[in-house]
Amino acid sequence: MLSEKLQDALNEQMKNEFYSAYLYMAMSGYFQSEDLPGFASWMRIQALEEMTHGEKFFNFICDVDGRTEMREIIAPKNDFQSPLPTFQFGLEHEKFVSDRIHKLMDLAQEERDHAAQIMLQWFVTEQVEEESSFSLIIRKLQRVEGDGRGLLLLDQELGQRVFVPPAAE
Repeated sequence: MLSEKLQDALNEQMKNEFYSAYLYMAMSGYFQSEDLPGFASWMRIQALEEMTHGEKFFNFICDVDGRTEMREIIAPKNDFQSPLPTFQFGLEHEKFVSDRIHKLMDLAQEERDHAAQIMLQWFVTEQVEEESSFSLIIRKLQRVEGDGRGLLLLDQELGQRVFVPPAAE
């Protein structure tokens, strides 16, 4: 059984995951408007991943007889300058999410909630991958900065990403 404090924190993180999906859809819209369909597609897939992350929290709370609470999601930033600062903003957001996951893990450890710790370990590992993906794209964008051909090649590369749902547990 979840403590009230842990349940509240998990519900808050569920909201954060759904907000992340909302943010990445905003970024996708920006890239679409800039005629960068590969970047737009990459962000749409990122949004789908974040939706599945939110669902993972929802399902866990339900599985342990907790009570889910859908919370208000504020509008994300919608205006971006170019691909590089957009991905830098995304990386900063992922670092925020990582920090929240680590704090949740600390709380689950304090409360000796082993089931929550096991579930959260998946997210700890996932956040390493998330930050790494954004960092790699940032480095590539820095290399091609000012080179339209390089940007178009990167757009084609990012357009190859496919959504892979997390494996069932």
